[in-house]
Amino acid sequence: MKKLCFILLPLCAAFLLALDQARNEQPRSEETKTEIRTNEPKIEQPKISPMPKAVSGNAVASLKGGLELYSLMGVEEKKTWDAISNQVYILHVPSGKWRVGPPVPGVAGRLGAAAVGARGQVFVFGGYTVDGHGEETILPDVNSFVVSEKRWFRAEDIPTPVEEAVIGVAQNRYIYLIGGRSKGGPVNNVQVYDAEKNTWSQATPFPGTPVFGHAGSLTDETIVYVDGAKKNPEAGSPYIASDECWMGKIDHKDPNKIEWSKLPPHPASARFGIVAGAAPHRVLFSGGTTKPHRYTGLDYDRKPAQFATVTFDYDLRSNQWQTISEDTFEVRADSGGILWTPVGGMVLGGMRADGSFSARSIVVVGK
Repeated sequence: MKKLCFILLPLCAAFLLALDQARNEQPRSEETKTEIRTNEPKIEQPKISPMPKAVSGNAVASLKGGLELYSLMGVEEKKTWDAISNQVYILHVPSGKWRVGPPVPGVAGRLGAAAVGARGQVFVFGGYTVDGHGEETILPDVNSFVVSEKRWFRAEDIPTPVEEAVIGVAQNRYIYLIGGRSKGGPVNNVQVYDAEKNTWSQATPFPGTPVFGHAGSLTDETIVYVDGAKKNPEAGSPYIASDECWMGKIDHKDPNKIEWSKLPPHPASARFGIVAGAAPHRVLFSGGTTKPHRYTGLDYDRKPAQFATVTFDYDLRSNQWQTISEDTFEVRADSGGILWTPVGGMVLGGMRADGSFSARSIVVVGK
């Protein structure tokens, strides 16, 4: 009997070892399929339906850890003043379905507004309206959509109204508006909205050339922005491209104190309308055009805007630019930003390279 046990024990051990190796060699579904990871059971990435309408110049924001995405206002495919919308479209990422939300308050839709999600709310800042004569009016409006109440509220106006500013949020409280175009032209202001107290303060201005239509975001309490349009000191087009890149580190104790430093050039040829957003430890950039352009897709010489196809980032851990793709699929410009979600960085709508507007949502940077 003892002899039989000595024979069976090694055989059982060999069988269990082989079974364990077979299990390890089998392909795992989470490695071959993109999944949305939440506290609930795993959900495979659904097919994302198109937005109810194609838009460009829209503001965008996310809530609930990137599971709920917002496209706000913008201009529809007619590209006329009366096609500027105040509509809100909300994407539930796990289902891939859109719904229409309460429109942004105001007598008209806006372009060039900036939006961000914080404290269970979507905040929308500034932007401009266009009338039937083509006159543009930059607005000071700040609107807050409280998701739990499904209602809009008016918050404290922007001290210096701007459009096409870079936006970012720190500590889920302090919202930064960096630069933008005011009534008097581009500014280098950094305006800080305290979402807890509904008050404004002024942070350290960036030392670079005042710009609007630049691209960037805020992560790890660090602002990174690039390019934009600056005033033309010579005759001709009113605005020309800037190629400056800057990084600003926010003081941990004083949200209005920023230490700015100039960055080396980034790896793309785009200079205006780049789509950008924050990801863990890096700021993402994609698409955009080589010269400043209007919301119609024409530059200030009335020529079609020329697109760049590069997607890249600035990595705050290695402190360097990195090229992600040199030939981005269905590259975009003029969407309000790249929103970080459980499946990666997503772009909602925007202008395509052929000048048409898109209703599609695409992942430009995988997780």
